Amino acid sequence: MKKSGRKSYLLRISEELWENLNEWAAQDFRSVNGQIELILQNAVNERKKKNRKTEQETDAEHTVINGHKK
Repeated sequence: MKKSGRKSYLLRISEELWENLNEWAAQDFRSVNGQIELILQNAVNERKKKNRKTEQETDAEHTVINGHKK
């Protein structure tokens, strides 16, 4: 995770969500901000992984179709 060039962003969340995040962060010895950043980074990484898998499946399907293997 790249730490330089960080952006600030105001986030409005419910008090209940804040309390849950605060508790979770404390269990992991992180700040709430650090916990939110970790959650978001994991979500982005998972989405990228899923998209790569979908692209590979699509490429494989095109190869089969164009290679006349159905």
